[in-house]
Amino acid sequence: MATNIPTSNIPTSNIAASNIAASTTRASDETELRSLIEQIADQLCLTVGGRFDLLVRIDGEDDTAEKLQMLTNFVLATARRSIEEVRRVKDALHEELEERRRAEQQIVYLQEEVESAKALGPMVGKSQALRKVREQIAVVAPTDAGVLIVGESGTGKELVARAIHAGSRRGDKPMVSVNCASIPPELFESEFFGHRRGAFTGAGQDRMGRFELADGGTLFLDEVSEIPPALQSKLLRALQEGEFERVGENRTRRIDVRIIAATNRDLGHEMEAGRFRPDLYYRLNVFPIELAPLRHRKDDIALLAALFLQRASVRLNAPRARLTPDNLRKLERYDWPGNVRELQNIIERAVITARGGALHFALNSDAPPEPLTESSEGSAEVFTEEEMLRHVRDNMMAALARCGGRVYGPDGAAALLGIKPTTLAARLKAAGLRDAKGS
Repeated sequence: MATNIPTSNIPTSNIAASNIAASTTRASDETELRSLIEQIADQLCLTVGGRFDLLVRIDGEDDTAEKLQMLTNFVLATARRSIEEVRRVKDALHEELEERRRAEQQIVYLQEEVESAKALGPMVGKSQALRKVREQIAVVAPTDAGVLIVGESGTGKELVARAIHAGSRRGDKPMVSVNCASIPPELFESEFFGHRRGAFTGAGQDRMGRFELADGGTLFLDEVSEIPPALQSKLLRALQEGEFERVGENRTRRIDVRIIAATNRDLGHEMEAGRFRPDLYYRLNVFPIELAPLRHRKDDIALLAALFLQRASVRLNAPRARLTPDNLRKLERYDWPGNVRELQNIIERAVITARGGALHFALNSDAPPEPLTESSEGSAEVFTEEEMLRHVRDNMMAALARCGGRVYGPDGAAALLGIKPTTLAARLKAAGLRDAKGS
């Protein structure tokens, strides 16, 4: 005798419940129905380490419909628990996969960092400005303090950032660099924080952001003034709270990242103009480092030029040329609006065009002088003989001071002035700057 079974509480999407309902409809005998229930229940209970007859006992006096409803509830509860277990396993596997991807990409960034460090080279120079920067790096590197590096384009801001990272406890982790000026505004959030698959058009797979890749290491934000105002608040939260969400994802992720920022703009002015958040500015500007332009570091030009010449000759497989005193004078008289980067490019170009001969530097100041006009001739400054002699004397004194008092040799004052050592010695004696013993 078939029994009408209430099925309004059984989700149609549940396959087990649907199979039970279908089997119940087909059963023409109550004994077959009970046997079917017990078989299904026994199979289900094996997955949870129990037996159905300990949970639900079916005998001749029980109402089959009530027992079936109890079994259905048990099946659904077991299914829900199984689904949750599957989800937990899936999430654990997903986390493990992401960790592997992060480790692989961090290895790639470490390799790129090594290559970049080779390309940038060491911090070369002996000027007072560079010595001050080295002292600041030594002080701040062992800490986790945020650093804001300010300087004109080409002054070596990334080189300073890498020196800070290398001297920190995070030195064995990657330093991930982001050029904020090269990222389209609509992709900033994805670039920083990553995205889930399908979060927007073109997001074909899950992607880690730069914050995740730099976890445990350093994130270098070059040209930080280019970050759109809409994203600055999210960046501030990531810095303050150490957490963020990927685009299209509700899960909050935690990270441990040190921030080093750099800019060639006056962030104080940008803040007053409303283009940069004051709270973000003060968060980044914990320890400021200002880099002097190359025109204020003339003492470093000779050392830098020699380094770039040696590296360019090796990289370009060109004969090693020699910097002459005239070459150095020409380089030191130039203002270098492009700073160290321009000096490196000028040296490489000279190596390419030298072809084993003399070096010629194509500087913007090499344009031929304009012809004198009547007005320019009339306005030219005129010196007396005494003034001319004083200028010559001062110039010789400056050359001697720069060369440590040496007259002879490639590093002597005569080579710097472009005259013979005997000529300089005679002029020094005539000016009363050299005695008969040559002192």
